[in-house]
Amino acid sequence: MKIKNSLKALKTRHRENRIVRRKGRVYVINKTNPRFKARQG
Repeated sequence: MKIKNSLKALKTRHRENRIVRRKGRVYVINKTNPRFKARQG
């Protein structure tokens, strides 16, 4: 999982990317291609 300052660019790299907030952290998750997982905060 990558830890990034900004997730906006990562969201556009795959059409199934979702931005999710959990416990004060922002995550990018992708069910079909897990290599796009990322976290912010």
